[in-house]
Amino acid sequence: MKVIADLCVVPMGVGVSVSKYVTACEKVLKEAGLETKLHAYGTNIEGDWDTVFTAIRRCHEVVHEMGAPRITTTLKFGTRIDRKQTMEDKVISVQNQLERE
Repeated sequence: MKVIADLCVVPMGVGVSVSKYVTACEKVLKEAGLETKLHAYGTNIEGDWDTVFTAIRRCHEVVHEMGAPRITTTLKFGTRIDRKQTMEDKVISVQNQLERE
């Protein structure tokens, strides 16, 4: 089953800047072969259910290995079985509606 997810991993106890941890997680997602779109407060991810959730677990493992004693994560995700839809399709749909208004 395909899933589109929005992931925000926040390491705690590592100071104010977390970009190196975000970078490490982005590498994990790319290495898993997932389609991603980084945004200001997280990453959109598109792919097979098991691959996505295995990669999210790996993100936690890597960030802990980097020294973060605690991680808080926000995850939103959705599935659709009536038709194929990508992250890009969803954005284009809204952009098209905005242009019609």
